[in-house]
Amino acid sequence: MAQDKLESGTDRVDRFCRQYLQLERDLDYPSALLLRDADVQDSLYRRLFADGALPHPPPQRYQLRVLKELMSRIEASIEDWDLHGVSDDLMASLSTVLSLPLPSEVATAQQKSYVTYTLSHLDTSSHSIPLPPCITLLESRNLISAFGTTGLRTWEAALHLGQFLSVNPSLVQGRRILELGAGTGYMSILCAKFLASTMAIASDGSDDVVANLAENFFLNGLQGSERIRAMDVKWGHALVGTEDEHWNGGQPIDVVIGADVTYDKSVIPALVGTLEDLIGMFPQVMILIAATERNRETFNVFLEVCRKGHFTVDEIDFELPHCRDQRGPFYSDQVPIRICKILK
Repeated sequence: MAQDKLESGTDRVDRFCRQYLQLERDLDYPSALLLRDADVQDSLYRRLFADGALPHPPPQRYQLRVLKELMSRIEASIEDWDLHGVSDDLMASLSTVLSLPLPSEVATAQQKSYVTYTLSHLDTSSHSIPLPPCITLLESRNLISAFGTTGLRTWEAALHLGQFLSVNPSLVQGRRILELGAGTGYMSILCAKFLASTMAIASDGSDDVVANLAENFFLNGLQGSERIRAMDVKWGHALVGTEDEHWNGGQPIDVVIGADVTYDKSVIPALVGTLEDLIGMFPQVMILIAATERNRETFNVFLEVCRKGHFTVDEIDFELPHCRDQRGPFYSDQVPIRICKILK
């Protein structure tokens, strides 16, 4: 029984730390029973707030908000001050953050932030899996950038598709992957670093997004790697230019993946046109598309355009995990996310 309680407490602390690293807005703070414990407070300090604990810490405003709430909860948890107290280290961390000049909310909103996603579904029993199993990205937490692209943050469908591939790694292992609408490069980095793909091409139609991919490759130790690269692919445009004899240097593509690429009805015909071109070049290619169904009408447009193009869309049964059961990455369970296999 005592061991079960210890494991439960460890799980709750781990979950809180992982949510903090992912910059979650609503954190699941450990219970009062745990927070008053000196060892738990010390663990939180060493893992999140000690100098040098995090190579890429959250923005200052986020640190301040979480530290203030954490200290308030610790104080409220203590019933007997002779038995329990507040960590001097945590108090010092809060004092340090409070003493620093605080950027305005506007300035903070315009800055990019380091976001770390924990890959809880990976089988880490293999020595080939780098530890700890996580992906760190430099993201814009704004929904849409000044350039009109949504590709500067990681969206829910990418996290869900990543979980699916993490439990089905054979789908990409030893294969050449093309990611459409790569955005931050989360899926391509996952395939290249953790799922043993031969090559992962992170493609996007935004020059700004493509230019930012190199930094995220670097953050995950993939700079100069022959297993991953960025590429400009604009949907609906010819893949082979007038000066090119072959697309992609004549190298084949085995799997095409895309996450949250069906968000806008106006781009769906161009997306499906690019899928048509890829199947024309690589008839055996497997296509996996993950779509967050924010608007049923938009998803229906995608299905209809696929039907007119004589594609078959098979939905894969992969349950959306409840928020309370997630151990990382964390994403909403309130909106359906569909993973579809596209065939022709």
